[in-house]
Amino acid sequence: MTAIGETVRVVLDWDGTVTEVDTLDLVLREFGDTEVYDRVEAELGKTLTLDEVIAREFATVTAPLGEVTDWLIGNAQIRPGFAELVRRHRPLVVSSGFHELIEPLLEREGLLADVELRANTVEPRDDGWRVHFRVADPCPICGEPCKRADLPDGPIVYAGDGYSDRCAALAADLVYATGDLAEWLAERSTPYRPLITFLDVTIELAART
Repeated sequence: MTAIGETVRVVLDWDGTVTEVDTLDLVLREFGDTEVYDRVEAELGKTLTLDEVIAREFATVTAPLGEVTDWLIGNAQIRPGFAELVRRHRPLVVSSGFHELIEPLLEREGLLADVELRANTVEPRDDGWRVHFRVADPCPICGEPCKRADLPDGPIVYAGDGYSDRCAALAADLVYATGDLAEWLAERSTPYRPLITFLDVTIELAART
């Protein structure tokens, strides 16, 4: 088992990684237009960038923000072991989602002050939510605005689950992956550790230091 040192920085995706199910998907299925959702998801990485997909999907959401966050607080589940990982490593969370949907869940878990969060913001409007993307410049590696530029210097442990995590995962020293990201890395014979719970991650990181 390769040692990565005490100075490792843990960087996490939010949706489908910290949460057991992607909360953007949950919101869109509950409050958005599922026909639009299915159509634009099929074009992700083909004719549409991730930002374009997110913008088009959330333009179909017209519910008040408070109604959506109350629903999320009652329905979204956090992956087991997240609190323990936060207490030990104080991770950086980098998300393609929104501060307005993530922070209420961190507050529910009592972890809002312990996590550094970088995410997009959203303007809830009754004619459709408008997304304000935090990163505008395309990455020189993947060609889209992505999470790679958010990775700090030094050894990186990255955990993710989907399309938005691909470029950052390739730049990390150790990757924990689930879902589509795990399949994508496996297809390219890129090493990763399966992400099941964060308890496993905390134990394995302790053994590597």
